[in-house]
Amino acid sequence: MNWLKRFMTGRYGADQLSWVILVVYFFISIMARIFNNRILDVLGIVALGIVVYRMFSKNISARYQENTKFLNKWNSIKRKVNNRIQRIKDLKDYKYYKCSNCKQVLRVPRGKGKISITCPKCKTVMIKKS
Repeated sequence: MNWLKRFMTGRYGADQLSWVILVVYFFISIMARIFNNRILDVLGIVALGIVVYRMFSKNISARYQENTKFLNKWNSIKRKVNNRIQRIKDLKDYKYYKCSNCKQVLRVPRGKGKISITCPKCKTVMIKKS
């Protein structure tokens, strides 16, 4: 086990992007077996090669920057999905409107009749049914 530790010293190792590429590899590999498709086999091998290259790379700063860019995109997508899920959960109790001026999303309680909604961002006032 000591030889592995010595070998990996100064190398990048696994990160979140590598794990995602590895999951993509497994998915492509399963699809290749199901459809008996050689192109998917090659794509899977390329994905696995990228994972191995990233793990054994000694250019740590480049791999770190790639992972940071991936995490920024991933967190953005994750935040949007979580917001959508929360809105779906809140549909029973709240209504959502977009400010006509600044496009800010506003949440108001349901069942209050016609109410005056003031955008906290741009102070635009709207009369809407809740």
